[in-house]
Parts: sequence; C-alpha cells; structure tokens
Amino acid sequence: MADATFREYPGLTRTVLAEGLAALDAVRAGLIGDLGLDGYWLADMTLSELSRETPHFPLPVVSERYAPGAGGNVAANLAALKPRLVRVLGVLGQDWRGDLLLRALAEQGADAGAVIRSAARITPAYIKPIRQGYGGVAYEDPRLDFANSTPQGPDLDEAVIARIDALAAESDVFCVSDQFPNGCITEAVRGHLVSLARAGARIVVDSRSQIDAYPGCLLKPNELECARALGAVPRRDASLAELTDLALALARRTGSTVCMTLGERGCLLVEQGRIPVHVPAVPVEPPLDICGAGDSFLSLFALALAAGQAAPDAAAMASLASAVTIQKLGQTGTASRREILDLAGRDAT
Repeated sequence: MADATFREYPGLTRTVLAEGLAALDAVRAGLIGDLGLDGYWLADMTLSELSRETPHFPLPVVSERYAPGAGGNVAANLAALKPRLVRVLGVLGQDWRGDLLLRALAEQGADAGAVIRSAARITPAYIKPIRQGYGGVAYEDPRLDFANSTPQGPDLDEAVIARIDALAAESDVFCVSDQFPNGCITEAVRGHLVSLARAGARIVVDSRSQIDAYPGCLLKPNELECARALGAVPRRDASLAELTDLALALARRTGSTVCMTLGERGCLLVEQGRIPVHVPAVPVEPPLDICGAGDSFLSLFALALAAGQAAPDAAAMASLASAVTIQKLGQTGTASRREILDLAGRDAT
C-alpha cells in the first residue's frame, strides 16, 4: 500500500479554545466501563523491625492515598472540565476498595449513582507500596493488583445494559473505557453500545485490546493499540505517513472516525470521506509523567465534540489537556479549563 497523505492542522485560535471550553457548560457526559482504584501505600522503613516469626522486615505503612483509576480516571478528568454533569456506570465489588473508589469519585464531582455493586465481583485496584528510608530515598515495590479472574455473568450484563439505556436518555456523549479482560464491557454490553451508536448516539471508545470491535463509534486508540487490532507490528520509527495508513485501515474496517494518539507526535484524525489531519502535540518541557495523558485527551475530545466543535479543533483542545496532565509528576492527574487556557498562552492567538 502506498503511504497515505495527510494535512497539518492549521492551529487552534484563542477564540475557538475559549468558546469551546465555555460550551462545555451544557454538555451531559456519561462514562461507562472498567472502574479501578489507584492506591499508594507509603512505608517508613526506619520503623521496620525484623519479624520474630519470619526472617523478613515488614513494611510499616504510615500513610496511604487513593484516586480513581482506569475508567475512574476518565470520570475524574471529565468532572475536572466542569460539564453540566458526569454520570458513571461500572460494576464494583462489595468491598473496601469499592467504598474508597465511590468516595474518590464523589470527591472529584462525578455522579456514581448508576454504579452496580455485586458480591460476585471484586473492585479492581492497583496498589503501589513505596518504601521510604533515610534522606528521602524512595523505592517502589512490585505493584499489588486486585482483579477479577472470571467474566461477569448474564445477570450483570442485563443490569449494565438497562442502566446504559437509562443514561442514554440524559447524555450527550458516552465515553467507554474498555480496559480489563474480565471487566464490565462484555461482548453483550459491547454489542449494545454499537447498536446505540448506529442509532445515533455519540460514543467515544478507548479500548486496550478491542478497539476494532466498535463499528460506528468514535475510536481513540494509541498507535500500539491500533497496530495490534490490525495484526500489524508496531514500529517506533514509523513515519507519520505510515501511521496514517494504520489509522485509515482501522477507519475502513470499522466505518468509524479514528483519532489515534501518538504521544509526543500529537495525534492523527481520520474522518470518513475526509483527508486525514495531523494535530501536533503541545510542546512542554521535562520532567514529564505520561500517566493519564490518554484519559485527559479522551475526556476533552469527547466533551468538545458533544459541545459542537469540529473534530480537528476538538483534538487540538484535547492535546492541550494532555499537555497539562503530563506536567503533574507522580500522579494520574487531570486538567482544568483554567490550566488549559494558561498553557495555551501565546500558542492560541
């Protein structure tokens, strides 16, 4: 296949950015998908003493903090942008992690009233034990993951689908976070979302391993997820033209708009029947932490589209949100409207 052609995005004006952010006031957003809890346990090893029962030094945890993770972080990013409302749907266990996650979502301003709790499931979590010693030196132990080992049953599928329909009646856009192998986005739930998209619902999908299973939805893969979906071998030195070929192939397979994020190279937008557009990344100085950048991008991209922005402008706005987030070190951050406007500075005139 010959390398595809694309055009460069001409730039986001200050007026379009400011008006686009103000228009978020009217948007009603729904987040559907795999919710998780991020935890950080700080152990002060200066307090550790050799155990009498085993030849180990225990980890004396002296502080802990938690934040929404996976789809929960998308919900936090949506809420940070202050749309009219953010409603969250997922399946959690009846456990302490679920309690903490619901509290964290409420603190972020997201409405988790549609979340389903089930004794048959556990709440996914990523817990990072961090050892600290003398002189402020910190060392991160292997992560502790809580994960469901079996798929959810048909009864939960039916409950999720019923609540999706209830949310659809009062949402301008759905963000879908399809992240876990045994999460709440099963084949049945996925098929229902596709049916809603074909009926006219605006659904923007981020899926780690099933991005090609959402025909008719708006797809937001990164280049690795796109390549894997197409059975291609991702290359670090791929040109923008070669990456455009990938995005076009996914768009043709699914009949979808594809916005493929490329990290420091920005993103490629493919709309059906239009020339692909390359939106450059917003330049920021290191140190940087890319954790959560995709969630920030997804959130503002979806909200801006729902507010009536053209897709290239929505992608440029979303790139600003990601650039804000990656400057927040050691956390899965969010981006506010004020932070986005401040970062835009002279770049949006």
